[in-house]
Amino acid sequence: MNDLVARFRGVFTALATPFKGDAVDFSTFGALVERQIAAGIAGLVPVGTTGEAATLSDDEADRLIARTKELAAGRAMVMAGAGSNDTRKTIDKVKRAEKAGADALLIVTPYYNKPTQAGLIAHYSATAEATSLPIMLYSVPGRCGVEIAPETCATLMDLHPNIVAIKEAGGSAARITQLRRTCGNKLIIHSGDDGLTLPFLSLGAIGVTSVVANVAPREMALLLEAWQAGDAARALALHELIAELTDGMFIESNPGPVKAALALANLAGPEMRLPLVSVSDFNREKLAGILNRFSAASAAFQEIR
Repeated sequence: MNDLVARFRGVFTALATPFKGDAVDFSTFGALVERQIAAGIAGLVPVGTTGEAATLSDDEADRLIARTKELAAGRAMVMAGAGSNDTRKTIDKVKRAEKAGADALLIVTPYYNKPTQAGLIAHYSATAEATSLPIMLYSVPGRCGVEIAPETCATLMDLHPNIVAIKEAGGSAARITQLRRTCGNKLIIHSGDDGLTLPFLSLGAIGVTSVVANVAPREMALLLEAWQAGDAARALALHELIAELTDGMFIESNPGPVKAALALANLAGPEMRLPLVSVSDFNREKLAGILNRFSAASAAFQEIR
């Protein structure tokens, strides 16, 4: 378990999926992954929400997971998104992700159906029994309409040794204490909100599954490194450095802003698949200003540190 905790510690980037026309741009994807690893990211999360998993074909998802694993080459953990709102489909995704080489799985709560807590236990139990890979539960009520209760998390951990972690994206720091009180310190917790990373770390989380790390991987990695080294002042300075950029990544529905930011930085194209569309011209201009201020502030931060 200690080795597993170490592998989940740090920044895991929820990777955007670049497109060229209607096809996945695997060449650009490879460059994005290499940039993440070079920046010191601990984990890579392909085919999640930020990766537009909802509109990827099974073959595209398989290829993205396999390519991420190939590029990581042991330098970062690969935690593949594999959730859906159909338990049978989720099990199929889990098996495909395992075959493609994933090291762990991120399983979101079923969306739209709004299952009860008993339904969540049944869903995650069937999923956990279909794989030996470590599973991170993903609670994001703003998108799914249902939250994983701390008691449900504890029950699932008791029933299934491979359910080991949770990505908490409910927007409440109090949830971290509730989860730890109910599940004990054996539960691995990731922040699912970039802006709450530092307070979540202070309450017992050990990592973040990050959107903003697509744009600022080194700064996010430095924040986690500072906290882990016991340098709270430096961690706070980095949190404040990233704050405006973090807010900017959610001025429209994710991953629209992060794709716009990657395009503005000439790292990837802005293309998205319907029903998602590119950010408005107004918000693109706003993001350009945010990126310029962030770049200047980051350079100044490096100079004085």
